[in-house]
Amino acid sequence: MNAFLLQITTPVTTDTTAAAAAGAEATQETVSLLDLAMAGGWAMIPLILLSLVAIYIFVERYLTIRKAAQNPAGFTGRLKSLVLAGDVQGARMLCAQTNSPISRMLEKGITRIGQPLKSIEASIENVGKIEIARLEKGLSGLATVAGAAPMLGFLGTVTGMIGAFIAIAQAEGTISPKLLSSGIYEAMVTTATGLIIGLPAYVGYNFLVSKVDSIVHDMEHSSIEFIDLLQEPQA
Repeated sequence: MNAFLLQITTPVTTDTTAAAAAGAEATQETVSLLDLAMAGGWAMIPLILLSLVAIYIFVERYLTIRKAAQNPAGFTGRLKSLVLAGDVQGARMLCAQTNSPISRMLEKGITRIGQPLKSIEASIENVGKIEIARLEKGLSGLATVAGAAPMLGFLGTVTGMIGAFIAIAQAEGTISPKLLSSGIYEAMVTTATGLIIGLPAYVGYNFLVSKVDSIVHDMEHSSIEFIDLLQEPQA
């Protein structure tokens, strides 16, 4: 009878031990991942700051550029009708009510109606340059993050490798493979982190630049149409 009870109890104890071992292994794995993320040393702090800067610049610029690309439907047609009708004041009011780079650029040209075309073109061009500078504000910072993050990560890896080899040199007796491998993979964390930050920043920078180029093309097209409109015979 006692032997029978032992046979029943032994599997339950084994299952409980296995479950506890599995739980301990899962806990150990979670801690190891956290330790791995924090193993980069001092370089992880500026890398985290760079990632926050990149996220802020991308979101802020994306919202600004998206807003600048929106023009009310029929704006160009209404402006053309007002200019052809000689209603300069109405055309200026229409531009003032429309918050976009194109409207501000054309408003400056409308205020110069009656002057030589060269003067009108110069005033439109100057406002266009100001609007482009506003759209491109902060993009250089995103490009800097895209280039600096991988290099900073590589610097952290180099310094980490130096520290690992110093530890190996100072170790007494036989060097264990665990000591060598742990020092190397901890040093490589910063390189991986730098690439994870730098690659999205680089893609985001090129995405925003393409959006700005599209707006600039629309601005140039609108300015050409406006100059051509002024050269049409008035009714």
